[in-house]
Amino acid sequence: MKLTTNNQILLDQIIESELRDYESFSRKNDFFEFFAPSLILKDYDLSDDEIINGMTGQGGDGGIDGFYLLVNEELVTEDQIEDITIPRGAYIDLILIQTKYTSSFGEDVIMKWKTTSENLLNISDFDEFKNRYNDRIIENFRLFGELIKRNIRQQCKIRISFFYVTLGSIEELHPNLLDQRNELIALVNRIYPSATVNVSFWGADTLMSAFQRSPHTEANLTLKELPISLGADGLVALINLDTYYKFITDEEGNLIKRYFEANVRDYQGKNSVNKSIAESLSNDSNEDFWWLNNGVTILTTKINFVTNKELIIENPEIVNGLQTSREIYNYFTNNQERLNSEGRNVLVRIIKPNDDNSRDRIIYATNNQTNIPQYSLRVTDPIHIQIELYLKGRGLYYDRRKNYYKNQQKKPADIIGVAFLAQCLISLVRKQPDYARARPSTLLANDEIYQELYSGDKDLAVYYNAAMIGKKVKVYLNTTELSRSAKNDILFYVIYVVVAKCIQKKEITFDDIKTFDINQLTDEVIQDAIDLVHRKYEDKGATGSVAKSPDFINDIDDELIFD
Repeated sequence: MKLTTNNQILLDQIIESELRDYESFSRKNDFFEFFAPSLILKDYDLSDDEIINGMTGQGGDGGIDGFYLLVNEELVTEDQIEDITIPRGAYIDLILIQTKYTSSFGEDVIMKWKTTSENLLNISDFDEFKNRYNDRIIENFRLFGELIKRNIRQQCKIRISFFYVTLGSIEELHPNLLDQRNELIALVNRIYPSATVNVSFWGADTLMSAFQRSPHTEANLTLKELPISLGADGLVALINLDTYYKFITDEEGNLIKRYFEANVRDYQGKNSVNKSIAESLSNDSNEDFWWLNNGVTILTTKINFVTNKELIIENPEIVNGLQTSREIYNYFTNNQERLNSEGRNVLVRIIKPNDDNSRDRIIYATNNQTNIPQYSLRVTDPIHIQIELYLKGRGLYYDRRKNYYKNQQKKPADIIGVAFLAQCLISLVRKQPDYARARPSTLLANDEIYQELYSGDKDLAVYYNAAMIGKKVKVYLNTTELSRSAKNDILFYVIYVVVAKCIQKKEITFDDIKTFDINQLTDEVIQDAIDLVHRKYEDKGATGSVAKSPDFINDIDDELIFD
């Protein structure tokens, strides 16, 4: 590949440098399939695991290396589809990405997209295409179709976005390529006439601009009146609705999602409370907005006063007031002309917690005053704080607060996700790798499983060893030549098998994990486990359905023979 521009040369160096921090990738081409969507999806604030789980590039992918489905900017996975509630008028985003580690753009990608769209965007029987497309691509499009069918009465707004990414220059796009793009848009609009369809070309300049764009870690706020001071650690103040709207949106008018990560509830749509908030915004009356609303709580790591009514806050987190914020966002997005003349205010509490324990207590208290599912608050439970501290003292970072350590520039290889640790534990002590594979996003919602894994006075070494076992197996598995789908399907079975073979027993206990010697996990031991699981996986058909079947673990157990 010939690199001629400064941005092409710099990006090649950046990719080479970043690749060294990711143990899951060994080649530039593979890493580029992760690097590109991480920049495209930057404003959605997805974790590395969420981005990797959306990577679909392999044989039979239909020209799609990345498949991401979102509702109101929140990622949707297959285990959520049965229980997801979509508010009327919600946005459903389908984002499809193709990456090529080259310095040019070609027509073949768009031509593949046209065929794939015609075959798989139609809500029909996907089985006729099972020999043309891989299992994961078909299941993803089936998921999209199922989401549309289940919520047809909700009048959702569908947006379908294609991203073609290389290190090339978009200034040099051939006219034929642009014609192909227009044909693709027209084709998709015939299938979904009301959908908004976009085809974007990202080259070196676009990638560099996205890479250099910093996340929103610092924000200015102008207060309406002098605040009620609570000392150096907090204040209560009124903020004009116009000012607050600009605070929660970026330069393009999009909601800044990272401000809301600590809020344990998602936007609840047009329920009775939100309808009341919306009505109080749209109705002209003599009543100020803050008279009718409980307001917003913002946590910050630092409060700096510029004047007595102007301040800068660092790392803002809106921990209570998501519904209020969303309704303010919706109202002014649809009524931009009202911004400059808006005279009403919202009540805001800005608090700088003394430590993480204080932060978690505030989050719990401000979100526990209404009927919220208890599992939503679980990452603030003491056990998870203890796990975080224990792992940190041993060089691992437990991602209890999503992307907290990523934003602190910790090496991705040293970050352990909450869901991943739970998947490892379920695979080992509950002997349910099928459940771990099938329900990555909803594991902690099951009260029985949660109590078994996290209640009681368990030795913290259990969690560290489980994390290390999972990490070592995952890293080695990613160096093999297996397809990405196969790696994803067999990972938790391999984790179970390596431990079972090392300790010579099929029923693994917490004590077994606590006393497990990580040094036993040599490359040879892991490879033997991979060979055993993958052979049986192929015998059964090598599909995601096999890996999600509760019967597959019995097939694996039949293959386990101890000395």
